[in-house]
Amino acid sequence: MGSQFTIRPLASIAEFKDCVRLQEETWGSGFSERVPATILKVSQRVGGVTAGAYDDAGDLAGFVFGLTGVHDGEIVHWSDMLAVRPAFQDSGLGTRLKAYQRNALLSRGIVRMRWTFDPLEARNAHVNLNKLGAVASEYVEDMYGRTDSPLHQGIGTDRLVPTWTMDSARVIERHVEGRPGPDSVGDRDAIPIFAVRAEGGLYLPSDPDLTVDSERILVPIPDSIQALRDASADAALRWRAITRSVLTTYFDRGFEARDYFRRDGWGEYLLQESTT
Repeated sequence: MGSQFTIRPLASIAEFKDCVRLQEETWGSGFSERVPATILKVSQRVGGVTAGAYDDAGDLAGFVFGLTGVHDGEIVHWSDMLAVRPAFQDSGLGTRLKAYQRNALLSRGIVRMRWTFDPLEARNAHVNLNKLGAVASEYVEDMYGRTDSPLHQGIGTDRLVPTWTMDSARVIERHVEGRPGPDSVGDRDAIPIFAVRAEGGLYLPSDPDLTVDSERILVPIPDSIQALRDASADAALRWRAITRSVLTTYFDRGFEARDYFRRDGWGEYLLQESTT
């Protein structure tokens, strides 16, 4: 397995087609939401980013794709897809692709990036909030509707929309200087919205208290909604319903998710009142 990667814009038609194939390998054969080679190519002409990471053998190990546009009068970048082959996962390649994307956009004067992630996948929460320094205050129910990807079956496509202010002190500290959060005592005085109980070999959420009045709250999530779905569809749906109600309620009250804390078998978002 190659250990070095070269990240650069996709150039040839063959490379764009390789990217389409990697989408199908990642999200399922025949994945109807895949981005075709033509759009991958054209996006580069209007400020988009379509870049691949190539291993020592010159094979595509991962890619990142996004479009640039205007939102509420501001130029922002929407990072639509990022995928890394299984053999290279946990190698830091995903973070390197994000760094490449950030540098490319900052060189064009673009400082804000957004994307989506499943709020019940702890790995994504850790990377996006703790390592990259993004924050999230928008929850979208069934963002992509029903898809034919096996990754989405039975758990829907609820998503958080993080905002990555790429030139902020928070991002520079966590992503550029490599000092990821959270602080070891960063959850001090934060109040849990609901308890987590062990039952039948699973961690399950108790009923939430949506009346908690605190500047800082903790919202538990499972380690992986996909793994939980495979063990118990009912448990996965319960986690989805409860966390949806909690996150939408507190986002509407002006809170944002800023950190993720790992626990033993589950984890917690730290929400606090937005600073923006």
